[in-house]
Amino acid sequence: MKFRSIPGKLFKYFLQGLIILAPITITIWAVLTFFNWIDGILPNLIHNLFPKFIGVDEYGNPKRFPGLGFAIVIVLVLMVGYVSSSFVVSRLVDLFDSILEKTPGIKVIYSTVKDFFEAFAGNKRKFDKSVLVSIESPKVWRVGFITQQELLQFGLEDYVSVYVPQSYAFTGNLFFVSKDRVRLLTDISSTDAMKFAISGGVTEIDE
Repeated sequence: MKFRSIPGKLFKYFLQGLIILAPITITIWAVLTFFNWIDGILPNLIHNLFPKFIGVDEYGNPKRFPGLGFAIVIVLVLMVGYVSSSFVVSRLVDLFDSILEKTPGIKVIYSTVKDFFEAFAGNKRKFDKSVLVSIESPKVWRVGFITQQELLQFGLEDYVSVYVPQSYAFTGNLFFVSKDRVRLLTDISSTDAMKFAISGGVTEIDE
């Protein structure tokens, strides 16, 4: 009997180890992948602009300095964020922004990407009103986020637009829902609501 229980215990230990190692491994892999991607931008950019500045290796590829590209990108983003807070620079940014948003073809890409990032951060955050929304059935509720309070431009009164994220993905669906089928969540933060929805409901919500 003891011998027969060994495979079961080994499988149990394997699952316990997998539960511990999988999140750590995936997180490290995602961070390193992002780091290497950012770090690889600088050598190619410098080599294209100044071919003789950094030189090439024995394979003809631009020489890489690990960490330098990532550090420069972070510093550049911080500098842009700091400088853009000044009055003159902010007006120039607004002017450049209006030009891009009026340029045919480019405005579709630019405005979509801009609105996406502003939805998560900045002064125009959209995913800050977490709700429970009933779509398919009055007794079935999903976690969502109100993105527009009025939909008169679509000819809909007493309706709101609700974004419903999908579990274990960075995608979701947009629904136009009657206001009486939406419940505002006031006891948990929008961040906890998003984590709960993306995790498939396994994330614990702190009281």
